[in-house]
Amino acid sequence: MALFPAFAGAAEPGEPPAGSSEGSRKGLDWLSNPSFSTEDALLLHQRTTEVANLNPEKSPLIRTTSRSDLSGESDTDESLKQSSKKRKKKKKKHHHYKKTKKKTKGDSSSSESDLDTKHVKDKATRSDRNHEKEAAANLDKKTSNLTSNRFVWLDDIQAFSAETFRIDKKPDPANWAYKSLYRGDIARYKRRGESCLGIDAKKQCITWDSSASKRKQLQRRPERYFTKNNVNLLNTDGIPVCNKSSPPDPTAFIPVFQMETDDPSNTTEVNPLGIYDPSTTVWLQGKGSKSADHEPANTQQTSQEPGININSVLMTKVEEHNKKVRENPRDINAWMEFVSFQDELMRGPSPYASKGEQEVRRKSLKLLLEKKLAILERAIESNPSNVDLKLARLKLCTEFWEPPALIKEWQKLIFLHPNNPELWKKYLLFCQSQFTTFSVSKINSLYGKCLTTLAAVQDGSMVSHPLLPGTEEAMLAIFIQQCHFLRQAGHSEKAVSLFQALIDFTFFKPDSVKDLPTRGQVEFFEPFWDSGEPRIGEKGARGWKAWMHQQEKGGWIALKSDDDDDDEEIDEDQEIKDKTLPKWHIWLDIEYSREARHWLPWRPDKTKKETEDDDCEDPERQVLFDDLGPSLIRLSNPDLQHQLVYSFLQFLGVPCTSKLFPSNLYIAMDENNIFDSVLSDEKPLTSVDFPLSGFNSIGHMDTMRRGRHHVGHYKEGEEFIQNVFHVLFLLFSGKEKSNLSICWLQYEISKVIQCLQAKKKKKLKAQGRKSKKLAKNLLKAPDNRNHLSLWKLYAYLEWLLGNIDDARKVFDTALCTAGTGGLKSPQLCSLSLLYAQLEVELLESIEGAVMSRAGHILTKLAESGPYVPYSGQVLSVNVLKARKTYERALEAYLSKTPVSDQDQVSDDNQLVNLVGCYALFQYLTVGIDAAVLIYAQTSEKLEASGPQTCENTGENFGIQNFPTALEAVTLLHTNLLRFHMKISVYPLNPLREALTEALKRYPSNRSLWRSYIHIQRKSHSASKARRFFDGVTRSTNSLEPWLFAIQAEQMRKKLIENVQRADVGEIHSTIPETGLTNRIVALFEHAVQSENGTHCPLLWRMYLNFLASLGEKEKSKGLFYKALQNCPWAKVLYMDAVEYFPDHLQETLDLMTEKELRVRVPMEELDLLLEV
Repeated sequence: MALFPAFAGAAEPGEPPAGSSEGSRKGLDWLSNPSFSTEDALLLHQRTTEVANLNPEKSPLIRTTSRSDLSGESDTDESLKQSSKKRKKKKKKHHHYKKTKKKTKGDSSSSESDLDTKHVKDKATRSDRNHEKEAAANLDKKTSNLTSNRFVWLDDIQAFSAETFRIDKKPDPANWAYKSLYRGDIARYKRRGESCLGIDAKKQCITWDSSASKRKQLQRRPERYFTKNNVNLLNTDGIPVCNKSSPPDPTAFIPVFQMETDDPSNTTEVNPLGIYDPSTTVWLQGKGSKSADHEPANTQQTSQEPGININSVLMTKVEEHNKKVRENPRDINAWMEFVSFQDELMRGPSPYASKGEQEVRRKSLKLLLEKKLAILERAIESNPSNVDLKLARLKLCTEFWEPPALIKEWQKLIFLHPNNPELWKKYLLFCQSQFTTFSVSKINSLYGKCLTTLAAVQDGSMVSHPLLPGTEEAMLAIFIQQCHFLRQAGHSEKAVSLFQALIDFTFFKPDSVKDLPTRGQVEFFEPFWDSGEPRIGEKGARGWKAWMHQQEKGGWIALKSDDDDDDEEIDEDQEIKDKTLPKWHIWLDIEYSREARHWLPWRPDKTKKETEDDDCEDPERQVLFDDLGPSLIRLSNPDLQHQLVYSFLQFLGVPCTSKLFPSNLYIAMDENNIFDSVLSDEKPLTSVDFPLSGFNSIGHMDTMRRGRHHVGHYKEGEEFIQNVFHVLFLLFSGKEKSNLSICWLQYEISKVIQCLQAKKKKKLKAQGRKSKKLAKNLLKAPDNRNHLSLWKLYAYLEWLLGNIDDARKVFDTALCTAGTGGLKSPQLCSLSLLYAQLEVELLESIEGAVMSRAGHILTKLAESGPYVPYSGQVLSVNVLKARKTYERALEAYLSKTPVSDQDQVSDDNQLVNLVGCYALFQYLTVGIDAAVLIYAQTSEKLEASGPQTCENTGENFGIQNFPTALEAVTLLHTNLLRFHMKISVYPLNPLREALTEALKRYPSNRSLWRSYIHIQRKSHSASKARRFFDGVTRSTNSLEPWLFAIQAEQMRKKLIENVQRADVGEIHSTIPETGLTNRIVALFEHAVQSENGTHCPLLWRMYLNFLASLGEKEKSKGLFYKALQNCPWAKVLYMDAVEYFPDHLQETLDLMTEKELRVRVPMEELDLLLEV
C-alpha cells in the first residue's frame, strides 16, 4: 500500500494490483482521499510545466498560489476534520494574522510544491501513455466534477470559462456570533458612477451605502487657501501674456502681432494663408538656425515648467538692480529698492536652481534678513555718512541681535551723528521701549543728554558737526516728548517743573546772560531755581529776570502773607471710604485720589517754617535741579515760543487750537476720549469740536473700565492754572493775548459741557456762575471789549446754560457794536454763523425757515449795514439781494491768491465762514440741495487750486497744525447733512460719500471719523464700511483709521449683544455672533504691528480691555506682558492690570517699583491704613 493515497492507483513493484485486495483497502480507508483524481493531478502537472516553459519568470508564482491555496482552502470533505492540527491553525490564523504570516506561508507552500512536482515527475515517467490519453479524453467530465466540489483558478484551466464558482458547504459559526461576514471574505470591487443599469430612473432608485467611500470622501476634502500647496501656488507669479515694455492700454485687447516674412515667394508656398510667424516658416522650409533650434525648446519648457519663465523674469530684475547700484552706488533709493526686492525674490522659486532639479525651498526668515543685511552693508561701504541706510540696518538687526549688542550699535551711530535730531528721536524711542534695560531715571537722563548735545550743536560749541535745518523745532518736540514720558510714568511733578523751568528760562531771561551759550545760561539759572522763589503758576511769581535784578540790589524783603485759606488737604484716614472693598480696589482709589491732588511739585511753605529736608512726607514730590537742568534749551523763534505755551496749557487740560507734534503724537496717546463726540448727537450743527487730545490731562490717571474723563482739577490745581494765565497775559499783547483769553474761556465752557453730559444740575449751576464771572471779567479788559470771538464764546456759554434770551441779547449787542464790516470781516462772519446755527437747531422743520431769526441774521450780514434785531419778518427783496452778494463774495475769495502764509491762514478762515453762511442761507431759503451744491462747488475749486491748499500747512508754520480750508468746509458740509437727516427724511448716501471722500484725503481727522462711525452704526450691512476702513489703513500711516475701525466693530458687537440680551430674563442667543470677536482681535493684531501702533499705549489698553471683557484671563495676561515689551513706561497699563488681575497686585507693584514708575501708595502704607 502506498504511503500517499493520491498515487494509490499506481502499483508498486512487489505488490499486488490495487484493485485486487479490497479488504486491505477497507482497513486503510482513513488514508484515502476520494475527492482526488490521478488524471487531474497529472493533467495539472502537465499544464504547469507547459506554462513554466513558456513563461519561466511567472511559473513559481502560479505554482505557489495554486498549491498553497489548494492546501489551505480545500476543506469540503469531512475526512479533513481529522487531518493534522497544523492545517486548522493555519486556517484560523488566515483571518487574524494575515499580515504577519503572509511571507512564511508563501515560503512553506512553495517549498512543498517544489517537492511535490519532483515526485509527480518521477511518477509520470513510469505511468502508461494510454492513461494520459484517457485523462485528456475525459477532460470535460472531470472538470465539471471539479467545479462542483472545489474551486479552481482560471489561470490554471484556461480552456474552461463557464460555471467557475465555488460552493463552500462548511458552516462558519462566527456568522452567528457577529452581525456580518468577516470583511476579508467579502469580495471588493469598484463601482463606476452612482447609477444602476436596467432600472427606470423615474420610478426606481438604489441607495448605495458604503462606509469606505465615505471615508475616502472625508479624506479628500478640498484644501483651504492657507495650506502649503495653495500658498506656494499663490506665491508663484503668472506667465506674462504681453510684453511689459510696451505701454499698457486698458481699453485695447491683447494684440496679435502679424509679421510679414522677407521672401514673398516662400510665403505663397509654405505659408499660403500668411498665418505663421518667421521662425515657424523657416522650420517648415526645412532650414535650421540657432534661434529656430532654441525657440521651440524654450516654449516647450515654458509650457511644461512655468517656474523657468518666472526665474528668467526674476533674474532680469536681479540684474537690473545690480546694474543700478553698480553704476550709481550713491543712489540711496536704488539700494533701498534692492533691499525691499528681496521679499519678492524669496516668494518665488529660486532663480539659481538648475533647470532639471525641482528645488524645494524652505522659507527662512533668517536667510532673508542676512541677504538684506549683506546688501545694506555694501550700501554703507559706498555711502558711509548716510543715516537712512544705517537706520535700516539697525531695524533689521533687531530681529536677531540681543538688546545689549543693539544698544552698542545705536550708541556708535549717535556718536557718529550727534547733530541729527531725527536720529535722536528714533534712538530715544528705541531705548524707551526696551523692557529689559528700561528704567525711568535712565531714560530721563538720556533725554537730558540728547537736549544738551543738540544745544551744544545749536550754540556752535560742537565744531565737528554743523547745525542741521529744523533742529530748534525738533528740540522743542523732544522736550515735550520728555514731559509726556514723565507724565505717563507717573512723575507728573517733574513734568510740570520742566515746563515751569523752560517758560521761565525762555520768557524771563535777564539781558546780561542772553549772549552766553546755553550751558552758561543754565548755570546762572540754577541759583534762581534753588532759591525757593515762586515759580510760574505759583502765587507771587515774578520770574528769573526780576529775581536777578533784585539780587544785584540786595535781595527781596520777606513779607508775611495774609493767606489763611483752609487747605483742602484730605486726612489720610479719610482716603479710605469703604474698608469692606477688596484690597486692589482700595489701592486704585487712593492712587487715583493722590494722583489728582498731588500733581504739583512740593514746595516748602516759608510761613509755616517748613524745610525741604524734613517736612516733605513723600520725597518723590520734590524736584531737584539735576533732574531738569540738562533738558533746558534756547528757543529764539517766536512761533516756537508760542507753541511751548500752548503745549503747557494743553498739558494742564486746557483746550487749545494747536495740536501735538505728529512725531510723538501716538506715543503720548493713552486715553480713549478721542471717540467722545461732544453734544454731536443732539446738536449736529454746533457740536463743540475742541481738539480732544487723546491723552490724559495731568492729574487724571485712571483705569480703562472706570474711565473718569474729568475736565478740571481740585482747588489747588485750578488756582495754578489761573496764575499761569495771569503771568502769560503780562507776557503777550494784541492777538496772542486774545487767543489766550479764548483758550481760558473754552476751558470753562468744556467744564460746563461736562456737567451737562453728566446731568448734574447743582454742579452745573455753580460752574455756570464761575464761568460767567470769568467771561465778564475778560470782556471788561480794554483789549477785549471789541473782540468778537470772546463775545461769541460768552453768548454760547449763556446758550448752553439754558439762558437763550440772554444769549440772544449778547449776540445782538455784539452784532450792533461790530460795525458794518459785513462779509469782509472774518470775526463778524464767524459770530453770525454760530448765531444762525444755534437758531436753526431750534427749528423743528425747514418749512417757513426763510422768515425765521436765522434767515434774518444771515440776510443782515450780507447787507453790510448796521444790524437791526429781529422783528418777526424778512423781506423777499432783501433775500434776493443777499443771495447775489454771497455769490459775488464767494467768487472773489475763490479767485484770490494769497500773498504770504499768514494771509493764507486768515483768508482760509474767512473763506470757511463765508461758505458756511452762504450754504446755511441757501438751506433756509431754497433747500438742502442748493446748500450741498455750494459745498460741492467750493470743494471742487479748493481741490483744483493745488496741493498747497489741500495738504496740511503745518510744515510752513513750524509746528502749529491749522486745519485746512477744504477740511473745515467738509466738516460744515457733513454737519449740515446730519442735521437735515435729523429733522426730515433724506437718503444717507450723499453724507456717506462726502465723508468717505474727505477721509481719503484727511485720514487723521478725528471729527470726520466720529461722524462716519456715527452714521455707520445704524447700518445693517458692515461690508461697505469694512472695505473702506481696509482701503484707508493700507494707504496711510495714520493710526486713527485703525482706532476708529476697531471702535466701529466694538459698537456693532455691543449692539448685537444688546439685542441678544433683551429684557426677557436669561434667553439663549438666537442671533449668531458672525465672528465679530475674531475680526476685532485681527484688527488689533494688525494695528499693534503697524509702525505707529506698536508704541501707542491707548491701542494696547483698548486691546487688553477687550480681551479682559471676553473673560479670557490667561490670554489677557499674556497680552499685558506683550504690551509692556512695547510700552514699559505707561503707568496706566499697570493700573489696568491691577483691575483685570487683582490676584497679582503685589507682583504688578513690584514690577512698577523695579522700573522706577511712580507708586504713590506702597503696599506697606496701604496695610497700615487698613489696620487703623
